[in-house]
Amino acid sequence: MEGNKNPSGNRKRFNLERAKVKLLAAYYGHPARDLRIICITGTTGKSTVAHLVHEILLAASQPVAILASDHEIKASVLHKFLNDAWKAKATYAIITAPATSLSKDTFYGLPIYTAALTDFIPSGLNDTDLETYLSAKSSLFHMDPEVVILNRDDAHYPAFSNFRGKTETISYGASSDSNLKIDYSKLYRKGCEASLSFGNHAFNVASFLNTEPAISYMACAAAIATALNISPATIADGLANYDPQPAPQN
Repeated sequence: MEGNKNPSGNRKRFNLERAKVKLLAAYYGHPARDLRIICITGTTGKSTVAHLVHEILLAASQPVAILASDHEIKASVLHKFLNDAWKAKATYAIITAPATSLSKDTFYGLPIYTAALTDFIPSGLNDTDLETYLSAKSSLFHMDPEVVILNRDDAHYPAFSNFRGKTETISYGASSDSNLKIDYSKLYRKGCEASLSFGNHAFNVASFLNTEPAISYMACAAAIATALNISPATIADGLANYDPQPAPQN
């Protein structure tokens, strides 16, 4: 694939996108300034981790709003959500950040409190697309988040390992180098369990999720919650509360 032959055209497009985002923020009165925004990106598991964190914050009795999608989130939808969250007096706003939205500067100018990465699986991408995709994911971590959460087990961890939060950076995984470590895990037909440790503190968690990646997703959510100073007991309660099965219709 040939490289971009019109960089000035790209700059113009990005400037237009940023102008649109700034206009939307101003229109709604910059509600993001009063929210702790938790952004979760990655190839898979964004929405699952977002819902797990949502349940943990509910278990901690924190007012929280969630906007979770594996598809593109448009700037108009994002800023209306932030305004609605502010009106509902939410303290936290959990948002998934797909690469398509990041590449369009949809999150431009937002005060990101926590930026988290679930995984990076570039299957089926050629070298040019891979570079573009990596750049989009990386852009979230260049927005000066207070806290950065990284997957230590991901094969592409070296590409993200230099990203740091202004106040804290936590890696998670089964790797011995992880800050929040998965010491043990087991899958069951209707769920899973794991033993996690952070520093000198170990705690057990369980979920109705029953796939191998679910262990990593629980660890990611636990790392985010740990950075928010939520107790291990509350983290365990929140993870156990998440039921991925839709409620039956009346």
